[in-house]
Amino acid sequence: GYAGGKVDTVLMRIVDVMLAFPSVVLAIAIAALLDARTVGTVIVAVAVVAVPTVARQVRASVLQVRGLEYVTAARAMGFSPQRILVRQVLPNCLAPILVLATLGVGHAILAAAGLSFLGLGPEARVAEWGVMLKDGYRYATGREQWVIVPPGVAIAITVLGFNLLGDGLRRALDPRAK
Repeated sequence: GYAGGKVDTVLMRIVDVMLAFPSVVLAIAIAALLDARTVGTVIVAVAVVAVPTVARQVRASVLQVRGLEYVTAARAMGFSPQRILVRQVLPNCLAPILVLATLGVGHAILAAAGLSFLGLGPEARVAEWGVMLKDGYRYATGREQWVIVPPGVAIAITVLGFNLLGDGLRRALDPRAK
């Protein structure tokens, strides 16, 4: 995003294509294509789905900071593009990226649990919340409905915690919110 050009345009068009598909559908397709049924498969599927959103946010932050006066002044003083990126652009882009990453953890937990619940994640021997929900779902129609409550509550509390942390970081790091 900082240098612009054809590479930036091509990468953003690839990101646009990935964003055109619902993230859940894309994650299911990736997990089904990999067909390994391991924790690694879930991590790859969730990471690939998260990349376009992060790329968009990072690019938007860099483009915003790139046009500010102090970056123009650093360029006029003859600083190298790498030095400007490391000393000027990156520190000022970090706050929104940190907030996005914190909120993204909650999305990743939900996506990983969903893939595992659908049978596209690790085998039943792995202690993972989606697998626990899937195993407990068999008993939910009988008298043992409580079996699905602990993993469901754990997912809900963890995702809520990361969302609240992200919200708090956004309020603390956003100068317009003060």
